[in-house]
Amino acid sequence: MATKASRSAARLMISPAVLLLLGWMIIPLSMTLYFSFLRYNLLMPGDNPFVGWENYYWFVTDPSFKAAMLNTLLLVAGVLLITVVGGILFALLLDQPMWGQGIIRIMVIAPFFVMPTVSGLVWKNMFMNPVNGIFGHIAKGLGMQPIDFFSQIPLLSIILIVSWQWLPFATLILLTALQSLDQEQLEAAEMDGASWPARFFYIMLPHLARAITVVILIQTIFLLSIFAEILVTTNGGPGVSTTNLTYLIYVSSLLQYDVGMGSAGGVIAIILANIVAIFLMRMIGKNLDA
Repeated sequence: MATKASRSAARLMISPAVLLLLGWMIIPLSMTLYFSFLRYNLLMPGDNPFVGWENYYWFVTDPSFKAAMLNTLLLVAGVLLITVVGGILFALLLDQPMWGQGIIRIMVIAPFFVMPTVSGLVWKNMFMNPVNGIFGHIAKGLGMQPIDFFSQIPLLSIILIVSWQWLPFATLILLTALQSLDQEQLEAAEMDGASWPARFFYIMLPHLARAITVVILIQTIFLLSIFAEILVTTNGGPGVSTTNLTYLIYVSSLLQYDVGMGSAGGVIAIILANIVAIFLMRMIGKNLDA
């Protein structure tokens, strides 16, 4: 049993690391909050008066803000829908005995380790280019007009690229959960005459509920800040059709040089991300307690 002296020594030893981590988190957040109340434009160095909530007002009343919020929600919802449904299907497939199972699993998981910038450029130039891309050649071979993905369906194109990156993560988590399912339970249900859809909806899917919740939580937190794929493919366009909240903050801060406005957007993004995280954490807590 730990004594009072040993507990005090433990607290003393870990306190420098805790203080370092707190400083690492709090200092950037504090500076962002401070800049958000200043008229801080890089084109006017030295003239940074305190303006209160003005930056927040102009940021949320910007016509691009509503479009960015809608695009952010559509991007998160679209990627979650594809990766969760696709992850379940891939997990069911990879759970079956097959030749070369280990190699196939590695190939399915491999896209998760590709950098977002690289995957965005690969999809833009090798697959979705209407002139030299693989999809364009297939369309021409079938006598069809190639689709200009980033002009005709820009947001859907971004959703497909991001889903390709995150599908392996969902597959890995769901496959691990599926392999922990008691096979005797499935065999007993099969012997009782339960069809495969009945076994899936009444045994497998409830068993995967916790894993699905974890996938939704983790992916949502990261998907709220998607940036690199948009930067290298569409630059937020055409217009603001692929501008999400993160990209709008980038435009304000580094393209319009308005650090105050960008900082206000950053604070808003942090608040929204925390609201989503709290909501999802409560949902996970209910599932884990069930």
